[in-house]
Amino acid sequence: MSLTVIGNYISPYVRKVLACLELKGLDYRIDPIIPFYGNDEFARLSPLRRVPVLIDGELVLNDSSVICQYLEDRHPAPAFYPADVAQRAQARWLEEFADTRLADLLIWRVFYQRAIRRRIFGEDTDEAAVRDALEVQLPPALDYLEARLPADGFLFGVPCVADVSIASYFRTAAFVRYAPDPARWPRTAALVERVLALEPLRKLARYEDAMLRIPPPEQRAALAAVGAPLTEWTLGTDRPRHGVPRG
Repeated sequence: MSLTVIGNYISPYVRKVLACLELKGLDYRIDPIIPFYGNDEFARLSPLRRVPVLIDGELVLNDSSVICQYLEDRHPAPAFYPADVAQRAQARWLEEFADTRLADLLIWRVFYQRAIRRRIFGEDTDEAAVRDALEVQLPPALDYLEARLPADGFLFGVPCVADVSIASYFRTAAFVRYAPDPARWPRTAALVERVLALEPLRKLARYEDAMLRIPPPEQRAALAAVGAPLTEWTLGTDRPRHGVPRG
């Protein structure tokens, strides 16, 4: 039985899980809904109305970090976490830093304002909040990250959850025209480029590009046209509602 993922390709939380599945060569299907469009059954499976959701038989899991750790425990090879205990702890911390600080700044203060708030809910963008995020709050976070990234290669030799988590937030931020300045943060910019050049991430990018800027009700058809591994059913609706779809 294949695994099922509920969640949109554009989400960095979903991308992390899909990259884990792709790197491990696991078969899966996806219901690519935007969580704001989830129906009551989605709310039952994800009580916080967040993505991703993983369904493995009777098991339903929420939260991208929980899901990736489950996949690692269930399918340990190839590894998505470092084997060394200290390195694995460091990788989990950088994953958490990405899922909290980078997510707060790049996704909820920039992407949400410029994309979700305007295109999904028809609300005005708070440009002052965006400027504060990009010009005041984000630089110290990137300085912290820059000091901990390698000059070349990946954080712990081979791509792992930390590399993918970090790069995933910048991939989504790029959809609203933000990228780290390579002159100021060269290691960050280079790591993001290396991770996104990996074939599993390039494969996901093709699906992302196919649905980008397409109205949500039409995204499923656009993904089907490019061969995305879709479920036969969907938990999506035609109208959005506000929620807290963090993953």
